[in-house]
Amino acid sequence: MTGTAGAAYEAGLLALREGALLEGALRALGEESDVALVDATGRDHPRRAGLAVHLGAVLDLPTVGVTHRPLLAEGAWPADERGSTSPLVLDGECVGYWMRTRRGTRPLAVHGGWRTAPDTAVDVVLSLTGRSRTPEPLRQARRIAREARAAAA
Repeated sequence: MTGTAGAAYEAGLLALREGALLEGALRALGEESDVALVDATGRDHPRRAGLAVHLGAVLDLPTVGVTHRPLLAEGAWPADERGSTSPLVLDGECVGYWMRTRRGTRPLAVHGGWRTAPDTAVDVVLSLTGRSRTPEPLRQARRIAREARAAAA
């Protein structure tokens, strides 16, 4: 599926930019998923409604957000062991976790999304990472996107 972003990038408004494209892509798969992994925040958002939450609400599908850094939440990095976590807190609420998927690498920010608690999000992401830092579905999606951009150039 191809398309154009609906707006210019602005922090906190990613759902307006990419939400419709992602919704269309997931619907085009033709298969029902148990959960969607989204390269975006969930509750780590000024209105507790990042792209992972929006997309899940529109599709009525549990979602998990995975980013390289939090949007607003803060927390110390976890121990340098696979599976170690430390809370990401926003206004006194745990909205996600720093999570170490591989020893010796930077942790990921893992966010609860639509109908997914932060603890569940950690379990999902850990089950989808192997030797790489990034969960396999996101690695594959990024590879496919790079190939599509190269083919279009």
